[in-house]
Amino acid sequence: MTATPDANSTPPDATPATPPDAGFTPPDTTSTTPPGVGSISPDPTTPDPAAATPRFVAATRAFYDVIAEDYAERFRDELAAKPLERALLGAYAELVGDGGRVADLGCGPGRVTGFLAALGLDICGLDLSESMLAVARRENPTIRFERGSMLELDFADGSLAGVVSFYSSIHTPVENLPALFTEFHRVLAPGGHLLLAFQVGDEPRHFDRPWGHPVALDFERRRPERMAALLTAAGFAVLWRTVREPVLGESTSHAFLIARRPSAPDS
Repeated sequence: MTATPDANSTPPDATPATPPDAGFTPPDTTSTTPPGVGSISPDPTTPDPAAATPRFVAATRAFYDVIAEDYAERFRDELAAKPLERALLGAYAELVGDGGRVADLGCGPGRVTGFLAALGLDICGLDLSESMLAVARRENPTIRFERGSMLELDFADGSLAGVVSFYSSIHTPVENLPALFTEFHRVLAPGGHLLLAFQVGDEPRHFDRPWGHPVALDFERRRPERMAALLTAAGFAVLWRTVREPVLGESTSHAFLIARRPSAPDS
């Protein structure tokens, strides 16, 4: 994002994807300037007449293309300060199993991708932002990274043992989440596992001009019970729900869901 847009990381809310590594929380430069005034902030509900790409996808890509290098530098060692996230990623890797084929969707600069690769998973990364992918390839030269959209995955049905969406769904409008989760379900093999991370809340937060760049984007907050219900409707069995309180200056709780595509319809 990047999912994400990344849009894969979630630093303190007071300082800056992705989408992209979409879990990211940029510097708290929330502005009173209306979206679209002095920054790139397309209306996500307005069709883009120039292309078939949904407006929110184009907005996410533009945002992370501009901030990629600053973002990667600021959050290079973020996982080192978050033991719960490391533990959850380790538990997820154990569920998938050594050598399991996994896609990190909205991988951003590839920090989670690299962490899971070190735990023995056969993992690749996908992101909207070519700038984020350039960082991911530079820092993880042995891992394959490709550009693409989570809504239209170039994986065969049932071809993956795992799907990771580490904050990469936070730029996807709620009305598009059922289609997104259906796509995750499609590419997972029966018995495969999904890891979903997001920030908890009811209202989006608008970030304008991170690191002084002329871009802006909304970051959606979600309720764990609602996300679990959407996953269930898409055919998943939700196995774990974990919610932690804010840390390191964050302003909201963070949620982590692990779900499984059932091995059989009645399992």
